[in-house]
Amino acid sequence: MKLSGNTILITGGTSGIGFEMAKQFLKLGNKVIITGRNEQKLQSAKAQLSGLIALQCDAGNYDDVAKLQPKIQNDYPDLNILINNAGIMRKVNLQKHNHSAAELTCELDINVKGPIWMVDTFLPLLTKNTKLKKNIDVAIVNVSSGLAFVPLPISPVYCATKAALHFYTLALREQLRNTDIKVFELAPPATKTELLGTFSNEDMKGTSMMSVEDLVGAFLNGLANNKYEMAPGQASQLKFMSRFFPNFILKQLSKNIDAMHAS
Repeated sequence: MKLSGNTILITGGTSGIGFEMAKQFLKLGNKVIITGRNEQKLQSAKAQLSGLIALQCDAGNYDDVAKLQPKIQNDYPDLNILINNAGIMRKVNLQKHNHSAAELTCELDINVKGPIWMVDTFLPLLTKNTKLKKNIDVAIVNVSSGLAFVPLPISPVYCATKAALHFYTLALREQLRNTDIKVFELAPPATKTELLGTFSNEDMKGTSMMSVEDLVGAFLNGLANNKYEMAPGQASQLKFMSRFFPNFILKQLSKNIDAMHAS
């Protein structure tokens, strides 16, 4: 993949991994568009990154995604990279029956439905741009998680969504294998971002945290070398352990369940 001269759309780009991706892609000479739900955060991101294009869109809301499509089609028709990064992660105690139906499954809307809707909505434009015979690559990147391979039981719905996104990405790659659209998956380890803002030090005990700068650096290196599945840092260990020692790694990640139930 070429890392410059692209037009890139990143969902969830106002903070964390998405914001750092936008920052690094802009430095490399790309046109970068981010989306987010919060207009104030979008304006803050624009103020920090010169040249950034910021559009309000909730990736977990189909109507928002549908309204985004003509905007991109008309104003940025040369879009060639879609990065589905938007996501939320929550602790959920399944023994406490105090969750509304919407609250219990909100991670499904953003983490699973969002990427599926975005791919379905923008695939025609990406397909069209593979036929322009420009010196560009066309790609879809889905950001899953190292927890797609083995669950962290205090976040059961999040882990289920990332496992779903992982398998969706595998299927998407196979369906597009005879096209010129490349399908990548980035499965981050625990990363120092706002995503983990509600998690305590006890929740993350024994976890090696990766800086967002190092994560995005690894991602860009993998992208440049057409590494279709990237699991940087501890995520690669989780993938390995889930395959060869699944019961052991699940037990290790379950150590804080008793504390959760006691609270």
